[in-house]
Amino acid sequence: MLGGGRANRRRGEVEAMIDGERRILCLTLGALAELETAFAAGDLNGLAERFSSGRLKAADMIRVIGAGLRGGGNLFSDDEVAAMNVDGGVAGSARIVGDLLLATFGEASGEATANP
Repeated sequence: MLGGGRANRRRGEVEAMIDGERRILCLTLGALAELETAFAAGDLNGLAERFSSGRLKAADMIRVIGAGLRGGGNLFSDDEVAAMNVDGGVAGSARIVGDLLLATFGEASGEATANP
């Protein structure tokens, strides 16, 4: 998302300007477990299906960005995330969510590897 190369896409990291600072976001296993609970998804496939619909509420984006920030080592609550300024506003937030999901689940075209 940003230049500078701090984020490691192989680890599922993305970088974004939030509140004027470059931040690393990552949907770690802990962050994914948090989202499974928040979205009442039975498993990772259920979570991926929910996201693949392309329809997310603002509250959903806050949860995903919050989980990504916490997975990247930033300690912010969802309430704090909701009050943050993201470069690009709502469209920028949507890009962050899309980048995180792509880095985590891969592309529908087959970039993601099958579960063994």
